[in-house]
Amino acid sequence: MSDAAKSARPQFRNIHIFQILRYRMPLAAVVSILHRISGLLMFVLLPFVLYLLDKSLTSEISFDYFKSFTSGWFVKLVILALSWAYLHHFCAGFRHLIMDNHIGLSKEGARHSAASVLVVSLVLAVLVALKLFGAF
Repeated sequence: MSDAAKSARPQFRNIHIFQILRYRMPLAAVVSILHRISGLLMFVLLPFVLYLLDKSLTSEISFDYFKSFTSGWFVKLVILALSWAYLHHFCAGFRHLIMDNHIGLSKEGARHSAASVLVVSLVLAVLVALKLFGAF
């Protein structure tokens, strides 16, 4: 092989974490990463949620106990985070189903669908937050 063929390929050896963090990802990549994070959050918390559901359904006393337990602000924030994870995962999954039908695969279409997933999931999460914290 000639030297020109060997040196034509660029070499990236000293890439630091700060260079990676400065990289501006496209909106579709952000939605994809959040989709994975929300799925992991739901998967990890599912046994705990099912345990609480099981204990709350055993008697009226346990239901009242868990009802008073969920009145704290920190628990409400955890419930809100889990609600956001579900809503975002649902909206992003719906986006992926639409993309499986070869709709919105262009760069512009992917950007619009990613923005709509973020907007819809955040609006729904705000509505859940308003309901949780007693606005209506």
